[in-house]
Amino acid sequence: MEFLRFATAGSVDDGKSTLIGRLLYDTKSIFQDQLESVEATSKQMGNEYTNLALLTDGLRAEREQGITIDVAYRYFATPKRKFIIADTPGHIQYTRNMVTGASTADLVLVLVDARHGVVEQSRRHAFLASLLRIPHLVVCVNKMDLIDYDEKAFNEVKEEFRNFAMKLEIPDLSFIPISALHGDNVVERSEKMDWYKGSSLLHHLEEVHIASDRNHIDARFPVQYVIRPQNEEHHDYRGYAGTIAGGVFKPGDEVVILPSGFTSTVASIDSYDGPISEAFGPMSVTIRLTSDIDISRGDMICRPNNQPSVGQDLQAMICWMSESSALVPKMKLVLKHTTKSCRVLTTDIQYRIDVNTLHRDEKPDSLKLNEIGRVSLRSTQPLFFDEYRRNRNTGSFILVDEVTNATVAAGIIVGSG
Repeated sequence: MEFLRFATAGSVDDGKSTLIGRLLYDTKSIFQDQLESVEATSKQMGNEYTNLALLTDGLRAEREQGITIDVAYRYFATPKRKFIIADTPGHIQYTRNMVTGASTADLVLVLVDARHGVVEQSRRHAFLASLLRIPHLVVCVNKMDLIDYDEKAFNEVKEEFRNFAMKLEIPDLSFIPISALHGDNVVERSEKMDWYKGSSLLHHLEEVHIASDRNHIDARFPVQYVIRPQNEEHHDYRGYAGTIAGGVFKPGDEVVILPSGFTSTVASIDSYDGPISEAFGPMSVTIRLTSDIDISRGDMICRPNNQPSVGQDLQAMICWMSESSALVPKMKLVLKHTTKSCRVLTTDIQYRIDVNTLHRDEKPDSLKLNEIGRVSLRSTQPLFFDEYRRNRNTGSFILVDEVTNATVAAGIIVGSG
């Protein structure tokens, strides 16, 4: 059964957690004791209704303040598809959490309060979804019950959002009027909005086509671990374990190993359940080769006629995530890209982008917490990469402070040199 990963985004109090709670509740994906706990907590808080947001706002601070702080992951399934949800915070100071939660998503839901229309955070999250190249964006115009399910107000929000989205790269954009609190157009079509002819949110999530979003052209296999069992029975076994980052691999395929440039042939592919006839992303497998070549963690197996870029100079867009420091030119950090880690030098900060106006601040002196900008990096070792627009796996990385070992930035590769 196919998996769909989606993230929710939007401004504070737009109803993200309530919407997820409603999806879990209406698809019968929560246990009776969970529901009873939420009902009891709702009464203690003085709510006249069951506050479904409590199903996702798990931290005590989140419940006390009525906001989402950290990224909450939830899982549910229908007969058609399995889902992993990342509920991301709405506050501006949690932009980094939004980037983290949405980085692996196939689709993002941006919630807009029908009473307030498109606000700064709506534009911020649309820009981030575009930057992260999330293929599908669904705008849920929420709280339609508070404006008497007015079609005119929905169309105004739709028009305003479309005008901003035209400046971005969003391949698939949809709009759905909903009431997360009452369940209108969430799982079932609402009779109160008979003017809306589209599908319910759940039906859209079940039917949206994501198979073609995967990169099945560029074969990429970053080696994570070399398997050599130390026993008599398997003394001649040598396999290379990892997660396929793109393309398709089959036994008999001719491959090249980077950085050595040696070529070989795939002898077999082993999975947890035994040998398989083909493997594609994001499967975790062990590949065996016909040749005995010195291969180690951080090397990459690919096809001879379709190789990634190899280089030490990167052009990247990064989101700075550290509260205790800022990114400045000549700063040294550790870069983690696929299975490889090496030191990098920030050679230049080219511009910082205002995600609300899309204005570029040329040559800033630094990037601070939650700021996004384009930087030039030089690594101490060659990296095997593709541009992020071509492959999200081999085109993304994180930066780590080598003293504290804290992750200080997430980045996407936009070019080399």
